[in-house]
Amino acid sequence: MKIISILSIVLALTFIGACKKKKKDEVTNPPVVNEEELITTFRITFTDAAGVQPTVIAQFVDLDGTGGNAPTVFDTIRLQANTSYNASITLLNESVNPAEDLTVEVQAEDQDHLFCFSPTGTLNLGITRTDSDGTYEVGLLSSWVTQAISTGETTITLKHQPGVKNGQCDPGETDIELTFHTIIE
Repeated sequence: MKIISILSIVLALTFIGACKKKKKDEVTNPPVVNEEELITTFRITFTDAAGVQPTVIAQFVDLDGTGGNAPTVFDTIRLQANTSYNASITLLNESVNPAEDLTVEVQAEDQDHLFCFSPTGTLNLGITRTDSDGTYEVGLLSSWVTQAISTGETTITLKHQPGVKNGQCDPGETDIELTFHTIIE
């Protein structure tokens, strides 16, 4: 009986000590939380690789974010037929003053981010990501090659893939997904 009581006390003290140690570790080494940023403005800029066609900018602007008011800008992507474009994406949080350039954060965490491009409909369009995190493509920079006149939709998705990035669009969470009406003229 005495042995059981002593054993119970030792186990209780061990449990209490383990709990205190865990709490101390949590204070000195808090878990890393990747706070999701508010993307209010998505801008994609197309520059003709040959320097002949004018620069094209398509934007999506929703200053209060998802679920509030409707977007104030949701442009159509209009590109010229039979043209190669270099595209670059800019992400902003314009709900704060001055506006926060979230592109810098995506670049700094490129090993955790991937832009996915999905043209649908009758679009005669090829899209290739042209930047990399050293292992996998990122998509802040891309090449868009148009062919014959056509129309459709282009869905652009930014995937957040910490620890699971494999070059594919399946894993991870979606930071933003937009479907632009797209016209090749």
